[in-house]
Parts: sequence; structure tokens; C-alpha cells
Amino acid sequence: SEANVRDAVREVRLALLEADVNFKVVRNFTQRVTERAVGQEVLSSVTPGQQFVKVVFDALVEAMGGTAHPPAFDTNKTNIVLLLGLQGSGKTTFAGKLARHYSKKDFKPMLVACDVYRAAAVKQLEVVGQQVDVPVFAIPKSNDPVSIAKKAVGEAKSQARNLVIVDTAGRLHIDEVKMDELTSIRNTIKPTYTFLVADAMTGQDAVNSASQFAEQVGIDGVCLTKLDGDARGGAALSISEVTGKPIVFAGIGEKSDDLEVFHPDRVAQRILGMGDVLTLVEKAQQTFDTDQAMDMQRKLRKQTFTLGDFLTQMQQIKKKGSLT
Repeated sequence: SEANVRDAVREVRLALLEADVNFKVVRNFTQRVTERAVGQEVLSSVTPGQQFVKVVFDALVEAMGGTAHPPAFDTNKTNIVLLLGLQGSGKTTFAGKLARHYSKKDFKPMLVACDVYRAAAVKQLEVVGQQVDVPVFAIPKSNDPVSIAKKAVGEAKSQARNLVIVDTAGRLHIDEVKMDELTSIRNTIKPTYTFLVADAMTGQDAVNSASQFAEQVGIDGVCLTKLDGDARGGAALSISEVTGKPIVFAGIGEKSDDLEVFHPDRVAQRILGMGDVLTLVEKAQQTFDTDQAMDMQRKLRKQTFTLGDFLTQMQQIKKKGSLT
């Protein structure tokens, strides 16, 4: 009913705010959950509280894109990936991880150094390139990122490199001039996929920056870095909700292999901190019928239990999994 859902929604609101989800996103999300939960039938084999957690969980997974969305690149074409993000979000490290991820899938990546502002940015990308055994294209002393990106694409085609990963300078979201520069790079090289690289630890601020990048430059998907930190991943829900774009990859460590495809259901469990309850509810939905069990009891007491009933009982037990 509306009264008991209201109490539960308050708990959810607190859990989301503690997980550093943006407060506007929390408000919209809890409204959706309330609409879904009020009037819903409760399964006889779980408590209403457990059922409600399942409603919240399903809504969270849906809000973060439902399923994994890795980009579909073609090995027979020159795929161009443009990386955007704030300063310190982990773009350069992500560029190396992405190159490593796709070099295992028969791609020949090339990294492109378009950060002409930060001291030693090119050197950092070259070190990352050496670690993952991928060449880095850079033009020393050039301060024109648009021309560097354009020449890099030409060079990649001549070397038959089919994945060009362009690392750009980190932005402060109030920095309009550099936003214009990113738009110029995007219009010049026409990337196959534009990634926003966001730091999962920044929580609230991730939303502001994500909406700025999405509106002013345009993005196709998001990579969340530093998801191995102590943040519960609230930024994932905030960014998905604000940009309407899927989170594709999650950075889960420092090493070049520490990149995994983003699974909304796993992060939803992490945000709620209630993985076990969800598994219990799902198991109950799939397998157990209290009414049927009570019916069996009645039949046993009245001695009307048949071989057909015995078979049904065995099938229910088997659904639970192996007896061992």
C-alpha cells in the first residue's frame, strides 16, 4: 500500500544518497519506484520488504542501461575512439586499458597524444603505450590538437591500424574554450565512438561534468574509473540518468588488464548492499510455491498423497539445485 511503500522509499532514498547519487536523480528514481510498487501483489514465499528490494533492484538495473553495452567495432575499418573527461579522471590510463582490451580481440590499436597543455602528458601516454605494447602518435612541440588528431588518423590508415584511441586534454567543466576545441576535434576526425571517462569517486560532481560534456560535445558511452575505490558506485546511476547514455566499461584497478565490461546488475547490488536478498527473492520467484507445499501437507495428513504428488515434490526440490 502507499503507506508502507512510503516508509520503504525513505530507506531507499537514504541508501542512494549515502552511495553519493545526485539528489535530483534520487527524487526521480524514488518516484518511479513508488509508482511500480504501490498495489503490487506480494509473493507468498517472501516478505513484502524483500519483494520491495527486488522492485528497487529492477528499477536500478533499468536506469543504468539494463544490460552490458560494449561498442561493436569492425576489424575491417579504421575505428576512431575519442576520449573526453575532467582533469584527473583517468583518461590516459583508460586509453591504455582500452588498447589492451581490444588488442586481445584481433585489433591493432594506436594511441594518439592530443593533450598539449599538461606537462609531461605526452610522456605519460608513451609510457602507457609501452606497457601495453601499442604505438603512440605524437607531434612534439605542436600545440594544435585538431591537426594532431587529423594526421594521426591518416598515419593509422597507412599503417593498417584499425583502432585509433585519441587522448585529449582534461577539462574543467567551466572551461568553454577547451570545450570548443573538443568539438572541433570531433567534427574533424568524426569518431566512431566518443567516450566520457568519469571518476566514480567524484559522485555528485560527476553529474555536472557528464551533462556538460553530453550537451556541448556529445558522447556515445561512459567509462567509470576507480570503481575499485570505496565509493559504492552512485556516480553510475547519476551519470546514466543525466546523460541517457550507457556505461560501457568499468576501471577496477591500476594494471592494464583492470578493465571490465560494465554490468548494471552487479553495480545495483553494490549500491543497495543487498545482493543476498535479491538472490533469495529470485530463487523464490522461480522455484517455491507455499500454497503447493501446504496442499502437500494436507494430502499427507489425509493419506491422499499420490505418486504424481511425489513427482511434483521431487521436481520442486530439484529446482533448488543439487542436493550435494
